[in-house]
Amino acid sequence: MGHSLFYAVYLSFIFLGPCYSLSNVDQERDRITKLPGQPSIAGFAQYSGYVTVNQQAGRALFYWLVESPTSRGADSRPLVLWLNGGPGCSSVAYGGAEEIGPFRIQSDGKTLYLNPYAWNKLANLLFLESPAGVGFSYTNTTSDLYTAGDQKTAEDSYIFLVNWFERFPQYKHRDFYIAGESYAGHYVPQLSQIIYHRNKGIKNPIINFKGFMVGNAVTDDYHDYIGTFEYWWTHGLVSDSTYRMLQIACDFGSSQHPSSDCVKALTLAETEQGNIDPYSIFTRPCNNTSSLSRNLRGHYPWMSRAYDPCSERYSQEYFNLPEVQKAFHANVTGIPYPWKTCSDIVGNYWADSPLSMLPIYRELIAAGLRIWVFSGDTDSVVPVTATRYSIDALKLPTITNWYPWYDNGKVGGWSQIYKGLTLVTVTGAGHEVPLHRPRQAFILFRSFLNNKPMPS
Repeated sequence: MGHSLFYAVYLSFIFLGPCYSLSNVDQERDRITKLPGQPSIAGFAQYSGYVTVNQQAGRALFYWLVESPTSRGADSRPLVLWLNGGPGCSSVAYGGAEEIGPFRIQSDGKTLYLNPYAWNKLANLLFLESPAGVGFSYTNTTSDLYTAGDQKTAEDSYIFLVNWFERFPQYKHRDFYIAGESYAGHYVPQLSQIIYHRNKGIKNPIINFKGFMVGNAVTDDYHDYIGTFEYWWTHGLVSDSTYRMLQIACDFGSSQHPSSDCVKALTLAETEQGNIDPYSIFTRPCNNTSSLSRNLRGHYPWMSRAYDPCSERYSQEYFNLPEVQKAFHANVTGIPYPWKTCSDIVGNYWADSPLSMLPIYRELIAAGLRIWVFSGDTDSVVPVTATRYSIDALKLPTITNWYPWYDNGKVGGWSQIYKGLTLVTVTGAGHEVPLHRPRQAFILFRSFLNNKPMPS
């Protein structure tokens, strides 16, 4: 234990008495005083650091907590864990810095500006870089990077939460939700299922889990692919012959390994689509990036608050600054590689990935958890048609049929309420809904937390 920490513990016992527990000391050690380039008045507390999930392997996951602004009722606001997918992509880079977090990064890669539609205005946000090897999360066992998969990620995330709640006991028993997008369509239901199982039989569980929400989510391989190929064809992205070839050659219902004919059809489809941003088909990609980049960006030059297609690049610059890492209490072990928005090793060597999340949906719907699924309708990677086919496969009774929802008199998207699940589309939004349509995403999040239908 270092000098300063020992002194802090010593003072806390003298002045605050033994009730000031060690968790408070750990919390204070994780407190962010101010991020480099941050606007001076934030009005909310931030914490970040590491939680060890496997002592033997030396696996530790990095988190960033952004609390709600202090105001009346703030101490009862829920806690929301946000996860990005990939697999292998950083929740800090995407959810935190581009979508729902309090700050966005300027094009200089050094300064931040406030996000007017930050979700921490409604809830306390916990961003987790998972699994180990993603972002600042690390392992001292190199083989971990090559053996990551769905099951280990869910287990480690659960262990993270249990230990995190010990460090932040004020959040124990608080309403808790999980949200995420893309391949987090696997992470979120799987982690939800573990929490649900381990809470069984406990009268007042520490993790007071209420439900989850996923966007443009990988859900069920068979239905996802049927819906994706249909989206490409109906949006004029591929030829009739390639569409027919995809339907015949690509059977993802029984195997995750595409046949050589399927690979040929997919390659042809990519050629026919050309240099577009597949994550947002009507927007310009960021210049000087390969069309195969994991997360291309585009923008609407005619919109007053157009998003910047290169924001991912600014994340890469910002989170590699030594002063930023110091402020975040990150990279304490001196990771021998630069921080990246997505880890190629983790993504390329992904181990287990079940074909379908629908059995978990059925179990958690029966358990009465709140489940919302949303979809930006200009994403061609996990498109709205894929989501609709997957949800349709659950064969849930409809409570409120398809209807438009409104924001300031304009259609913000459509919604359908099923028994046990709510589906919401967001018009004009790509793969990262809060990046493209921040205001509409904020309305969606508020409706989810209040468990009220989208405004009609």
